Amino acid sequence: MNLNPFINLISMVLTLYMWAMIIYVILGWLAYFNVVNRHNAFVARLGDALHRLINPVLSRIRRFVPVMGGLDLSPIILIILIFFIRDVLYTYFYTYGAPGWRP
Repeated sequence: MNLNPFINLISMVLTLYMWAMIIYVILGWLAYFNVVNRHNAFVARLGDALHRLINPVLSRIRRFVPVMGGLDLSPIILIILIFFIRDVLYTYFYTYGAPGWRP
């Protein structure tokens, strides 16, 4: 039952952002190991779009969590934060109810 479509929309946007970040990380690995051609127009545009979308959030996380031994943990922390935010939204609005909301 769809109690609050606005919360479902926020959850869907967070899920799409998480998948975009996963694609960004995988594309970075593929480019690093020369599996994909960085000079291909599609790969370059996709990488640039994902970089502009994902990097501002990851750079804020990187301020608090430095790269450890060549391993960047900021994508993992962002995934955990996205799951946490989604769980908080669902718990707050579906279990306890929003303020002023009556079924």
